[in-house]
Amino acid sequence: MASTFITNALQVNFDSVLGISDYDEMVHMFKALESTGLCGFLRCPSVLYEQELEQFFDTALVKDGDITYVVFGKYVAIPEDRFAGIFNLPTEGLTDMSEVPNNLVLQARTLFSNSSVLVQFSCKKRLMKYEFRLLNDILAKSITVKAGSFDAVTHVLVQKEIDEVNWSKILFEVLKEMVDRTTKRAKWFADQICVLLKSDPAVTLGEAKTFPPLKILSAKTVNTYVSTNKTIDARGETDEPEVGKVAIVKKKSVSKKRSVSTAIKDTAEVQMETAAPAVKKKRTTTEKAAYKKRDLGPVSVAPEAVPIQMIDLFL
Repeated sequence: MASTFITNALQVNFDSVLGISDYDEMVHMFKALESTGLCGFLRCPSVLYEQELEQFFDTALVKDGDITYVVFGKYVAIPEDRFAGIFNLPTEGLTDMSEVPNNLVLQARTLFSNSSVLVQFSCKKRLMKYEFRLLNDILAKSITVKAGSFDAVTHVLVQKEIDEVNWSKILFEVLKEMVDRTTKRAKWFADQICVLLKSDPAVTLGEAKTFPPLKILSAKTVNTYVSTNKTIDARGETDEPEVGKVAIVKKKSVSKKRSVSTAIKDTAEVQMETAAPAVKKKRTTTEKAAYKKRDLGPVSVAPEAVPIQMIDLFL
């Protein structure tokens, strides 16, 4: 079902998030994201065509650099230039994120950090500022299609210092990897693919379903996101000192010499007190046989004994 294709999908309602009044840094983050040229790709119409989406992934393949697929018996091809035009993506500039200069990467790691320490690529989200945690989710799930792809997010963040990024080339390559049958690539981009299907006049689409509201970032969902993260952070800060105390107590309790010697002494005293009653004399088989032999032996009669006289009663 289409639900498997939108597990990590996110849409951005830029009209709503740019009007957030409580978090200025969050607004600046969305403005920077908008300036990258990804706005058209991230704010897709919130509709899903489940049957058509399943047919797309069942039949799509890469042929001569284009993506071709079959929907309800119609063969359709999507070239890269059409892909770029539908989402208004930049078609010139950087195509390899590994080419970002190191000094810009270091600058981005400082911006991501919640302290004076540079953020590492493998860091936990709680070490990042709220706006960058959300940016990590947006780009890792909606662009790189790789949850937790912090390295890619860092490069994307600093690209505002670079002239241009060819998002058309980068995203079209990701889509081609999805339909490549030789790889086990996650099949996402559900909302964007539905936009591609709808834009082709030769394709007749069926019933459309609304994109899940919780998958659309608005001012309300962003405020909820920040509030939830603050609660989690506060809970983690109160838990950490308690964990430290438990560790110290355990360390002090590992004093083995005194506890072991005391235990041995107590055990020895108990054994001494119970040793005497525990001994019980048992008859052996030899003693029992000797006793029987003694009982069955001849009995001697005293010499002064008078023999019994028989009296004839009939005399």
